[in-house]
Amino acid sequence: MKNSVYQKKHELWLSILFASFAINDEAIKSRLYDFSQIAFRHMKWLGSAILESGEDYNYDREMVLLKRESNFAILKALQEEIQAIQEHYPQTILGERMKTDDTYLLQYISELLADEKNDAAVTAFNMQRKWEDLDQSQIDALTLFLFEESYKEYELILVYAYMQARTQNVLHFNVFQDLVDESHFHLKSFGNMMARLGILALPRELHAMTYVVKDLDKFVKDGIAEEEAAKEMCKELSDSIKDEKLSKFFDFINYQESYHIELMKKLL
Repeated sequence: MKNSVYQKKHELWLSILFASFAINDEAIKSRLYDFSQIAFRHMKWLGSAILESGEDYNYDREMVLLKRESNFAILKALQEEIQAIQEHYPQTILGERMKTDDTYLLQYISELLADEKNDAAVTAFNMQRKWEDLDQSQIDALTLFLFEESYKEYELILVYAYMQARTQNVLHFNVFQDLVDESHFHLKSFGNMMARLGILALPRELHAMTYVVKDLDKFVKDGIAEEEAAKEMCKELSDSIKDEKLSKFFDFINYQESYHIELMKKLL
């Protein structure tokens, strides 16, 4: 099994995930996010199968997030991408599982496309950068935070998943899973906020030096320092933004970062 199918699945996961961020309809958004989580599990299983075959995989990708202007434009592009990946799946039980999952997703997309009521303008890329009564300086601070933190959460999901696939330590495996789950939630939250601001964008690609960890202790200690910095950013943002709901949200994220540090300490 080769890395090429893993790369295509990585890209499809991102396509489904960011489609869920871009579409405003809450029911469609929620359903697509569920399918993105299934696609991520496919990635994990593919990665394990590749390692078991004696090969390796990486997080290279070749994709751009096209700024489509309607739900149907997004859904049709997603439909084409799902159809195109089918021939690349391995002729295995895992390959069959991925095909049947994709078939069900394609059926859902076809049902959406059959009803014109499901089409609507997409505002996720319009760069309007407005949020309730926030002034420009607050919008700028929020924008910077979201770009930095969405990349960080994407990075952490992939790094922890990469390490989890290669550990034989049960404690470490469980900690990595908790951290991956937490970062999924954060990426979802930040991605939807970026879409609301009209600034939705893909996180930049990871370099192998980011996720091929040779010194776990150093990685964890550096990671704890990054979490501490993220906590400060959350606190500063919460204090500076004059929006009670947003301030409470960033306080909530801040407290979650505190527990992430405790989880990471278990890896030392």
